[in-house]
Amino acid sequence: MNEDVFNESLRRFLKRVGITSQREIEKAVRDAIEAGSLKGNDKLTAKMTLTIDAVGLKHEVTEEIALG
Repeated sequence: MNEDVFNESLRRFLKRVGITSQREIEKAVRDAIEAGSLKGNDKLTAKMTLTIDAVGLKHEVTEEIALG
């Protein structure tokens, strides 16, 4: 395994996950506020699941996101 190639590829993946996830969360929250299902000062529980089937990895991260 080439550690440099692996590290670069992994960082690129994680950056893409972070950027696209943030956009999707922001859009969903704005839409929910406009629809009246959120008030804007709520706390949301978010869960991200990362899976890599080839190595048997399933990793979950749960965190609370405060809106106000």
